[in-house]
Amino acid sequence: MLKARPMQQRLSLITLAVEDLAISRRFFEEGLGWTASSESQEGVAFYQLPGLALGLYPRAALARDIGAEIPAGAHSGFTLGWNGASETEVDDAYTRALAAGATPVVPPEKVFWGGYSSYVRTPDGHLLELAFNPFWTLASDGSLKLPG
Repeated sequence: MLKARPMQQRLSLITLAVEDLAISRRFFEEGLGWTASSESQEGVAFYQLPGLALGLYPRAALARDIGAEIPAGAHSGFTLGWNGASETEVDDAYTRALAAGATPVVPPEKVFWGGYSSYVRTPDGHLLELAFNPFWTLASDGSLKLPG
């Protein structure tokens, strides 16, 4: 038996199932100011992020691809995390997300682990954490470097 090589530790794409692609695109593009990739096309949107990409794909189409139902509105136990460089940047991002149609979950506040954090729910019900972690390093492109 051949010993399998370990899979490289990385994620390349996070895809969110969305009910209405147009509403979700407006949230990310007009509301948050993100730019869709030229790879976006009718029925799917992609956003280049530092080190990976985010995809928005209609729930029904993703369910067809997977061959299984994707329950609407069900939180599946994960959050998307956006890290800012300061508490003020988190406050600004939280205000912008709410103005773009997000629902408040937890307002920005100092948290037990020494940082500053908040949560909003995107128009499609995904949890988005907006946080500042003084123990982590953010590169100028927004990519995160964990200590150690």
